[in-house]
Amino acid sequence: MKHHLPLLAFLLLSTALFAAPGLTIYNQNFAVVRDTIPLDLKAGVNEVKFDGATLHLEPDSVILRDPDGAPFQILEQNYRNDPVTQQLLLSLFEGKEIDFQVNEPNKPDHVVKGTVIRSGYVPHGGGGEQPIIQVDGKIQFTLPGEPLFPSLGDDTILKPQLDWKISVPEAVKTAAELGYITEGMSWEASYNIVSPEKGNDLDLVGWVTINNQTGRDFVEAKIKLMAGDVNKIAPQAMTAMAFGGMRKEMARDEDAPAVTEKAFDEYHLYTLERPTTLKDQETKQVEFVRAGGVKSEVIYTYDGFPMGFHGLVLNEEFGFQGKTKVAVTREFKNTKENNLGIPLPKGRIRLYRSNGSQLEFTGENQIDHTPADETIRIRTGDAFDLVGERTRTDFKVDQHKRWAMESFEITMRNRKKEPVVIRVVEHLYRWNNWAITAKSDEFTKRDSDTIEFQIPLKPGEERKVSYTVVYSW
Repeated sequence: MKHHLPLLAFLLLSTALFAAPGLTIYNQNFAVVRDTIPLDLKAGVNEVKFDGATLHLEPDSVILRDPDGAPFQILEQNYRNDPVTQQLLLSLFEGKEIDFQVNEPNKPDHVVKGTVIRSGYVPHGGGGEQPIIQVDGKIQFTLPGEPLFPSLGDDTILKPQLDWKISVPEAVKTAAELGYITEGMSWEASYNIVSPEKGNDLDLVGWVTINNQTGRDFVEAKIKLMAGDVNKIAPQAMTAMAFGGMRKEMARDEDAPAVTEKAFDEYHLYTLERPTTLKDQETKQVEFVRAGGVKSEVIYTYDGFPMGFHGLVLNEEFGFQGKTKVAVTREFKNTKENNLGIPLPKGRIRLYRSNGSQLEFTGENQIDHTPADETIRIRTGDAFDLVGERTRTDFKVDQHKRWAMESFEITMRNRKKEPVVIRVVEHLYRWNNWAITAKSDEFTKRDSDTIEFQIPLKPGEERKVSYTVVYSW
């Protein structure tokens, strides 16, 4: 009795046949990849092989569809990410004899035969072991030369590969859309700020750094960058979202900015306006913001005992220690009026100041995702010529009457050649019911247990700030 098998048509798709790929890269080490694949399917079952996949593809995130709605059914999908390597081929010839070409200085090249006892191959990126080769009846733990393999074998691939079995009721010729999520792709923003030798107007340049560790080159890709803290992403929803506008991005305005930005859902989407080639193992940088004449302010803060509220504390020694450093913070507004006014993704920000014709590095820090019209504050270090001292001058407790009293004196010294204003921050940490009963200067209540004095100092001046606080419970 004869069995009639369905017609099986075979189609191998190379990345050379594809339209320009598209990428949406998230700053959490993953990306959505979009490809356009020409399919010429015969009626019946077709076997399609796609050798343009990445090493870190999530197989269950794959979407393959005809944008025009032509009906086809994917009967089976297989994903392989074990492209051929020397160690892999050695593993296929374990127990067999192969040729090794030996190259020695001042001697003609020659071939020796060796039996592969152990290849050293560990699958799935698990590193490797020493190979064991038997040559002339002797065991050695190194390769005697360059292995010469008779053939690749039927079970090897040169690139990561997706295989499909696709069933169609009638012949279909279409440009199918392929999308999937892959790890191994990341991006981050970084900023360089330059201020003049005198004054606080800033020039700001922002860079996007893209890192490709996917195992695949992306040639002339259309790249988008998603900024935001994505908590959980449904693969199909994210991939389908990333398909939007695939065919509308071919035309480019040569005078357009390098990167454009728009709000997208709860995040911000940055689009590189020019197609970009991103090779495997490559790190690429693109400028995405440039602004000059940004007004800023330098803030000096003395926080002599930076501790928050810890509950009822009656220990006399608690809070007595103090530090002497005065922190330096650079502050500016992200507004259109201040020549900015665009959402800035999180990243490292470095500050430089002109020193004649040279630039000197003056500090760096991280900024979080910052919307437009918000204030950016960058802690850059501690001031060299500003000194603070914090001394407790009195402490009393009456547990029967349920109160405690504490007094402090803070000394600030300005050894700079220009005047400054120092913000003196004090934390009223012993209990949440408190009252200031005496003070040398006016203060601002910043929150339920923090007060702040703003103390102007002339060059070379020393000033003392004092206050008394009474806690009750």
